[in-house]
Amino acid sequence: MRHGPVVRRRKLGAELRTLRTEAGITSGEAARLAGWHQSKVSRIETGTSGAKPGDVRLLLDVYGVADAQLREVILALAGSEDNGGRQHWWHPYRGVLPPAYRDFISLESQASTMRTLETTVVPGLLQTPEYARAVTRAAMDGLPEERIDALVEVRLTRQDVLRSATPLRLSAVLDEAVLRRTVGEPGVMARQLERLVDAARLPHVRLQVLPFAAGAHIGVTGPFVIFSFSSTSDLDVVVLDHLTSSLYLERKEDLEAYTEAFNALQVHALSPDDSLDLIAATAAGA
Repeated sequence: MRHGPVVRRRKLGAELRTLRTEAGITSGEAARLAGWHQSKVSRIETGTSGAKPGDVRLLLDVYGVADAQLREVILALAGSEDNGGRQHWWHPYRGVLPPAYRDFISLESQASTMRTLETTVVPGLLQTPEYARAVTRAAMDGLPEERIDALVEVRLTRQDVLRSATPLRLSAVLDEAVLRRTVGEPGVMARQLERLVDAARLPHVRLQVLPFAAGAHIGVTGPFVIFSFSSTSDLDVVVLDHLTSSLYLERKEDLEAYTEAFNALQVHALSPDDSLDLIAATAAGA
């Protein structure tokens, strides 16, 4: 388990080392072609030091990597720029976003699939503006209103991944407590539940509710997110959120354990159709 930036550096280094090997180029040859000292290539590949997006683009060119999606994913691990050297949309918010949150957004924006268990609140990608504001205000008690505004803007902008030409495939299991917990002023929960009903009808969203009747389950230890990437499974990662930080799990055995846990939760949860019925019924009584 490592903090996000360290995980990202190590993943970046491992991916670049694999690409260099596949290209049949030694680290010394890579350094010569890039105009660097060999130690720089070694530091990047071991994750000892970070790499600027420009440096990564140069190495990808040296290794002959032409796959646009793969380049984009690798560059997302390098920092705040996309494949064309443009700053990512969240760059202007860097002053209010902790590094771990920026890393989470970076992974979310590049992932092809997101599987998430939520035990207390609606997933950020499915929140209404009112609900997002109420949750942010509760979690960040005493935060100035302008910072709350910025954080809500970020949360809502993140939802663009569900509206893109190739949208993120989202599978979410929600504990029934998420539906029952009142958040915000009267009417906020009703509108939020209606939003969940609309989201559940999207072809790339699978929403299931884990009812109280299911009893104790493997998810009682807390929520988690699994990000998967179409270019390579080596980038897949599990994210565990805590009050002041996030933990990123990347070992194969961790990924397998959480994948099995999520699959088990889906089995014990209501079907998507029954879940939609429960959400709609709860909304009608909210």
